[in-house]
Amino acid sequence: MRYRAVLAYDGGAYHGFQRQANAEPTIQSAVEEALAEIARSAITIIGAGRTDAGVHATGQVIAFDMVWRHTPADLQNALNAALPDDIAIRALSEAAPDFHPRFDALRRSYEYQLYVSPVRDPLRRLYVWHRIGTLDVIAIRQAADGLMGEHDFSTFGVPPQGDNPVRTVYTADWIVGHDDRHTFTITANAFLYRMVRSIVGTLVQVGQGRVTAREFREILASCDRSQSGPVAPAHGLTLTSVEYAD
Repeated sequence: MRYRAVLAYDGGAYHGFQRQANAEPTIQSAVEEALAEIARSAITIIGAGRTDAGVHATGQVIAFDMVWRHTPADLQNALNAALPDDIAIRALSEAAPDFHPRFDALRRSYEYQLYVSPVRDPLRRLYVWHRIGTLDVIAIRQAADGLMGEHDFSTFGVPPQGDNPVRTVYTADWIVGHDDRHTFTITANAFLYRMVRSIVGTLVQVGQGRVTAREFREILASCDRSQSGPVAPAHGLTLTSVEYAD
């Protein structure tokens, strides 16, 4: 039976999602170890996205094949009992035999959290990027509007596989909360390696008045990686959802 699960994790202690020969631990290896403990055999999982080292998730989707004689709810409980405290299965169900979390995905959504204040907040330091000074949110939103639609995003990243840098962005918004928290949300059919973090780093430059909204669009159109702003730190980024036709 193929199973589909929604995975949440704090990526701070991991070298990204994908299992690697020379960099452990990873989220994939931790989940596979928990599955092996339950199944008494090796099981490989497939993920919807390969989040980088330090990146978090609340809506990562995985799939795996396993012989299990109990209910999906029982499997979810068993997995959560075997997983470390910083990884959890939020939902688990049976799936079609050919379900593929990556290739079947229609849209993926990320959010990036910033804390804009003269003084850092020690209790939020692991999950938000602290910035000192004010940001021009109107200018940031004007620049972010230029991300909408289909573009070559070579300025902001490289394809994780193949050589196609074209992606379609459906939503891109910068939201300011009441507690000095700024949240950038973006939904696209797929993302390039480090694309969201590069976009955030460049949008922060817009908010600081170092780049205009018009210049931001020109930077995007240049398809020149060297024109991107600094890559925002990984700990502020979270994969929030992956959408499918069903």
